[in-house]
Formats: sequence, C-alpha cells, structure tokens
Amino acid sequence: MSNGRVGSGGRNGAAAPRGPRQRGQGGEGFRLSMVFAAFTSLPRVLRLVWTTQPWFTFTMAVLTVVRGFAPAASAVVTKLVIDSVLQALPPRHGPVRTVVLYVGLQLLISVATNLFSTLSNIIQQLLQEQVSNRVRLLVMEQANRLDLAFFESPEFYDKLRQAQEQAAFRPVTMVSQTFDLTRTVITFASMILILLRLEWWIAVVALVVPIPAFIADSRYGWMGYQRMRRQSPERREMSYFETVMTTDTYNKEVKLFGLGSFFVNRFRTLATRFYEENKGLLVRRYLQNFGWLSLSLAANAGIYLYVALQAVVARITLGDLTLYTQAAQQVSSSFQGILSGISSTYENNLFVGTLFDFLAYTPDIVSPAEPQPIQIHESNGVQGLSIEFRHVSFTYVGKSEPALKDVSFRIEAGEAIALVGRNGAGKTTIIKLLNRLYDPTEGEILIAGRDIKEYDLAELRAQVGVIFQDYVTYFMSAQANIGVGQIPQIDDAELVAAAAAKSGADTVITKLPNGYQTMLGRWFNEGTQLSGGEWQKVALARAFMRDARILVLDEPTSALDARAEYEVFAHFRTLTAGKTAIFISHRFSTVRLADRILVIEDGVLQEMGSHLELMALDGRYAELFNLQADAYR
Repeated sequence: MSNGRVGSGGRNGAAAPRGPRQRGQGGEGFRLSMVFAAFTSLPRVLRLVWTTQPWFTFTMAVLTVVRGFAPAASAVVTKLVIDSVLQALPPRHGPVRTVVLYVGLQLLISVATNLFSTLSNIIQQLLQEQVSNRVRLLVMEQANRLDLAFFESPEFYDKLRQAQEQAAFRPVTMVSQTFDLTRTVITFASMILILLRLEWWIAVVALVVPIPAFIADSRYGWMGYQRMRRQSPERREMSYFETVMTTDTYNKEVKLFGLGSFFVNRFRTLATRFYEENKGLLVRRYLQNFGWLSLSLAANAGIYLYVALQAVVARITLGDLTLYTQAAQQVSSSFQGILSGISSTYENNLFVGTLFDFLAYTPDIVSPAEPQPIQIHESNGVQGLSIEFRHVSFTYVGKSEPALKDVSFRIEAGEAIALVGRNGAGKTTIIKLLNRLYDPTEGEILIAGRDIKEYDLAELRAQVGVIFQDYVTYFMSAQANIGVGQIPQIDDAELVAAAAAKSGADTVITKLPNGYQTMLGRWFNEGTQLSGGEWQKVALARAFMRDARILVLDEPTSALDARAEYEVFAHFRTLTAGKTAIFISHRFSTVRLADRILVIEDGVLQEMGSHLELMALDGRYAELFNLQADAYR
C-alpha cells in the first residue's frame, strides 16, 4: 500500500489517512547535507512551472544566461573607458572618438541590462499568477479525489493549509531563484577569470568569506520551517476564530451569547505568542547576517586596498584598478549570492515539499479497473434498486467501538424503509457506506445483486440521491442551488422548477426578488438569506433534481415543524412511488409512512418490520413510540 493511502490492517476506513513522512520529522536536527539534498526535488518544481507556461519559463531561462554575462562585460568596458580617457589626456592626445565609442558601449550594456531585468520581472509576475492558480486548482482537484476519511484527520488539514498558503507562490520563487543562481554562477565564473590574472589568493579570500553566512542562513531557514510545522495546528485554530467572528453563520449566536471578546482574546493570545516566537528567530537571524556581512565588507576593503597599492606602484593601470576591484567585489558578492541562492532553494523546497506531500495522498475508495454496469430492471412500475447489507461492520478512524456491528438486512426494489434510533446509533453511517463514502471494515454491501465495489463510483452515486441533516447551503442562485443535484441539467429551468415544486421550494423562490436567479446567502451582492426551513426545502429540491433510483432523506427536515415534516414525507412517499426510498426521522408519525422500519441501537440492528408488526412485538420501537406519544398527550 502506498504512503498516501488510508489505513493499514483490516479493511478500508479502519485507520487514519497517512501521507509521506514530513521533512525533519521526529526531532531530526539540521545538517548541511540536507541543503544540497534540496536540489533533488528541483526537477519536480521545474516540471510544474514548465507545464504551466513553457514559453514564459524558456524566456526567463534565456534572459538569465544573457544577464549573467552583463557584469563582466560592464567591468571590462569600464576599464576600457578609463584607459581610453587617460590615453586622450596630454601628453598622449589619443583619439577622443575611442572614449565616445566605449561610453556608448557602456550605455548600450546598461540599457540592455535594464531591459532584460524589466522583461524578467514582467514574466516572473505573470508566471507567478498562473502557477498560483494552477496550484490552487491542483489542491482543489486533489481534495475532490480523496476519501471522506482524509477530511477527518488533523494531519491532513495541516498539510492542506500549508499547501494552500505556502506552495501557491513558492514554486515560481524557487524557479526564479534557480535562474538567478545560474546567472550568478555565470557572473562568478567570468569574474574569477578576470581576477586570476592578478592574484590567485584574492579569489580564494573572496570565496571563503561568505561560507559562514551561508551555513547560518541555511540553519535559520530550517528552523523557520520547523517553527511553521509546529505552529500549523494552532494557526488553523486562529483561522477558525477569525471565521467565527466574520461569517454570518456564527454571528447571531456570537452576539447573543456575548462570545465576541472570548474569541477575539483567544485569537489575540495565539497571535501574540506566535509574534514573540517569530520575533526572536527573526532578530537573531538578521543580526547574525549583519555580522557576517560586516566581515565580508572588511575583506573586500582589504582587497580594494591591495589592488589600489598595485596601481600606485604602477603594476597595473587605473583601468585595471577599476576592473580588478569590481571583479573582486563581484566574485565575493556572486559567491555569497550562490550560497544564499542554495540556502533559499533549500528553504523554499521545504515549503514546496508540503504541496508534493499533499498531492501524494491517494484514495483507497476508487472505481474498479473494469466496472460492472448497474442493471436496472423496471417491472410493474417499480424503478428502484434492491439493497442488501451482509454482516456489515464499520469502525471510524480513532474510535475503539464499532459504529456498526454485524448488520444484515435487505431492501427490495421500490420499497420504502425508515431507519430509527437514537443519535449516534449508526443510521447515518449506513447511508455513508451505501454511497461508498467509506468502505465496511467487514462484510459487503450489494445493490441490484452486486457488491457496490464492482461499480463505477460516479455511476453508483448517480443512482443514490441523498440529502443529509447537515445539508449544504450554496451561496449561488436559487436555480444553481437546486441544479447542482444534476449538473448536466443545471440550466434546465423547467426541470429545476419541477424539482422545486416537489419539495415545496417553489413557493419560497417565487417570492424572491429575482425568482430563480436570486442570489442566496448574504456573502455576495444582492444576496437574500433564507430561513432554516426555506433552506431545507431548497436542499430537498436538490434531491428530487437527481433522477436516482434510490432516494435518501437523512433527517433533512429537522427545522420544520411536525406538521410540515409530515407533509414533506407524505409528499416524498408519493413522489418516490416505485423507487427505493430510505428516510431517517425522530418523529414516529412520519416513520409510520414506511413499508418497513429498521431499529438501530448502538450499531446493532435490533428490530425490523412494519409499524404494526413492531408495535405488536412490544420491543424497543414500541417503547420509543409510546414515549413520544406520551409527550404529545
């Protein structure tokens, strides 16, 4: 099983999702070899950027090479300008046109360097935008592929947040720094050739001085990444507090319970702690950099003095003085730039690595290589599909007690079933397993006589229309809210209106300012907020929009009063005639509408039968029914 897959031991869904081992995991200390190892992942980053926009990437590479030779060319031309000026002075009286020629050449190099730098910046900004969007799309597409179990793992959310926040801009930064590193290497090599004409040891001094700063910078980059990983869970907590304080979903209760100061203070406490941690690392890093930079400046001053003295004793010309001084400074700064580039590449690689770690996750619940078609046989008006659970058990990640224990039952095609039981009894788990949001730990589930693992996931889920109790309120138009139940027909106004009429949402939508084109929710311009009951009718319409053979209502009418819920389920029962229907409700007046009732307690199927049969049995169902009936007397 690959690193990104869910679980080990047992069947799918029995263990937490796992991803690739995080860098520095387990208290691993910083080692210099880790810096150069960062380049092993550079091809992945280059491939990501190249496949996003190859023309921009190629142009940046060409501009990088050209710009790399510019400093050496500028230094040589500066020497020629100074020497030609000295030749033109009395008593030599050399040709002035030579001075003009070299000054013009220097101007041309400066303008070209400026132009290439400007073009490079433009391309980098455009490429940054495209790669950022590409990464965001990759993250969204990957989230769409992964199993529901991943979204119940804190480790997964840490990786997801890191990928969203860090990896969106760092790939282009990393490639840009790699190109800059190449340019610096070209400049460094050309300047070394110039400097070696004077003294070899000057080149050695210029090379050695920046090394301590490089080691320190790499170490602090590693420490910054470790700090980010350590803070990630609590930074997600900060984001949550911010969401609670700035989203309409929470605002009403926050105000009524006076929770504003509580959440603000929790946010402030975390923000202050992170600021103090970051400040300490930041101050140490930059003060240490200042110390090493001062040493480098002192070394450059010494080299400058030596070259100046060589000019005084006439070993070299004034043009050579300028050339070698610039060369010495460029060798030092270029080598420092090379080391700094390697350090930055290493640091960026740590953060970009979280993106590739996230993308390395692989789902366990996938379609088979050769899926079987779902066989639909219609007869006597029955359009539904049979469902069978055979000795099904399931345990959620991180739980010791199974949510379902050896559950077996069969639902005939076209039959209407109600699931009854206390909260947490396992009713919703049955629905999730039916849709392969999870796979059983033990046992098998059959639809139309075949194990659902033999079907294509998209085809299976297209045959099951579900509205859960925690249905989604999409902040889109009313038509889109219903139309997402069947994406290919989302623009079919008649079909959407028909689905709305079945759920009763049509009476809500016709009163809206722009009817079905009204934006729902208050997040966007001209949005209209609905009540809980109105949102539920829209969500129900979404289920009716889906031309599914199996329809499931998992307590989606909890915001409706008893009479309204009864009417919805009675209408639902009429509209689903001939289809297989499953509904979950705590109101027994509604449950009585089912052909059969399944009573689930603590993950065990305890009773099964019609309302009259279960009342005659005088078991758990009868007890719950009488308790509720007494409450209404």
